[in-house]
Amino acid sequence: MKVPAERRFAIGVDYGTNSVRALIVDVNSGAEIATYVSDYRSGDAGVLLDPVDPNLARQNPADYIEGFYAAVGETVAAACNVPGFVPQNVVGIGVDTTGSTPIPVDRDGVALALHPEFADNLAAHAWLWKDHTSYAEAAEISAAAESHPHGYLSKCGGTYSSEWYWSKILHCRRTAPEVFEAAHSWVELADFIPGFITGNTNPRTLRRGICAAGHKAMYNDAWGGLPEESFLASLDPKLAEIRGRYAPKAMPANRKAGELTAEVASRVGLPAGVPVAVGAFDAHMGGVGAGIKPGTLVKIIGTSTCDMMVAPMDQDMPDIPGLCGIVPGSIIPGMYGLEAGQSAVGDIFNWFASHLAPAEFAGSGDLHSGLTAAAETLRPGESGLLALDWNNGNRTVLVDPRLTGLLVGQTLHTTAPEIYRALVEGTAFGALTIINRFEEFGIRVQEVVNCGGIAEKNPFVLQIYADVCNRPMMVSRSAQTCALGAAIFGAVVGGAHESVEAAQEMMTAVRDEVFEPRPDAASIYGELFALYTQLHDGFGGAARDAGSDTGARPGDPSATADLGNVMKDLIIIREKVRRG
Repeated sequence: MKVPAERRFAIGVDYGTNSVRALIVDVNSGAEIATYVSDYRSGDAGVLLDPVDPNLARQNPADYIEGFYAAVGETVAAACNVPGFVPQNVVGIGVDTTGSTPIPVDRDGVALALHPEFADNLAAHAWLWKDHTSYAEAAEISAAAESHPHGYLSKCGGTYSSEWYWSKILHCRRTAPEVFEAAHSWVELADFIPGFITGNTNPRTLRRGICAAGHKAMYNDAWGGLPEESFLASLDPKLAEIRGRYAPKAMPANRKAGELTAEVASRVGLPAGVPVAVGAFDAHMGGVGAGIKPGTLVKIIGTSTCDMMVAPMDQDMPDIPGLCGIVPGSIIPGMYGLEAGQSAVGDIFNWFASHLAPAEFAGSGDLHSGLTAAAETLRPGESGLLALDWNNGNRTVLVDPRLTGLLVGQTLHTTAPEIYRALVEGTAFGALTIINRFEEFGIRVQEVVNCGGIAEKNPFVLQIYADVCNRPMMVSRSAQTCALGAAIFGAVVGGAHESVEAAQEMMTAVRDEVFEPRPDAASIYGELFALYTQLHDGFGGAARDAGSDTGARPGDPSATADLGNVMKDLIIIREKVRRG
């Protein structure tokens, strides 16, 4: 009788905005064996805030380290109760994180915030992805890069963001010089964790991932890696020094960052020497965990969204304005990785439910359930409302953190469920804007696979997305696609699969349920999207930058958009829908 082969496993570690999750999966089937979530202990749901500056969002690096021990340790302990699992059969570990979340570190790669003298200094902690304090520096970098012969912004949408690596470092230099001077280097969280658990924390030699470097630090092989020292020095001479303390070659996540140290291994119940993959961002690994391939748009829908696509390297790839990067190897090695996204989606719903929704919708204690139940009874266009989804700025396609939310069409009869639905619709219109931008530049979206907390839990949202985008919405089989994607890279560096694509074939799938667009709803949403586009271009500056038929030049304040029809057109749509 043939003896069955021993099962092999990989671990994915997923660092989110509020917690870290570990997941153990079978490398042959993608079956999820055990998982555990460890919440960050510091701040407000893990985020360090400043009541004076709403743009500030930092995190305590100690939470990342303790979170790894807790999440991985508890997951391994739980898996040990599953028949067939033994820690010695873990072939590899992958890590994904938020980003850009750079951490100021000392010469040994220790986070400055772990030193007692910096523990209470917010600038010495990790600068979370959604920290927008460096909007002025981002604009300065954009202006300087626009005229540079290398076209540093050509591969990241034409505009540098306040959420990204260099703008945050430059802002620290100007606002917290004591931290900047103490920092030997700055390390992305996606690089920090693999470096820590493998014992290679030296900023000059630890493996830097192409995902973080290419999408957030203007790294590209076309100009030799990071921007030239002379360019960075033109912004501030000290930035050139930071460049010199960065590994010269960034690596894709199918490369090994190192092996698990004995000290870390003993804390989490694993053998020493387990291979650890180079780190990447959560959305990019989430794309892999959702089965991304050419023609597939993967939407990771949570507090914000990231929209991921890949394209073959032999395909002509135009520079696409407003994207967060076109980076070879950042998602699947050997393919272009394309990233877009929205700065707030779930955060918008939570803001309304937490601060403005009447308590009567709480029901059993969940305001979202009460609001959703009431909003589902409404028809598209019935409320006469239209929202812009910019409560946390605009990531794609305008790349402007100083844009804000807007709700048009309110009357004395407007209800909370109507507003809630309009906010959901606004995020769906933002999603369609991103799809249109891809397709305008020849990147065809053949199918959409959704994942993340909202995709898992809220069919109401997905149905609206299907109706607004007028295309089917699929959902990834795994509820933990980011961690699964990380585990896939762990399986690859551990030798269980020859390539990421081979691992995806065996470890990923979508659910049977598909949200199909409803023709009548899609028709009304087509009319509303035209009005959304007017608001988007008018308030976002796109109409002004395009000039006007009055002969005004792009950027001329006199070239303002005419929005006088929007309110009345919303009323016309509202009355048409209510009449049936």
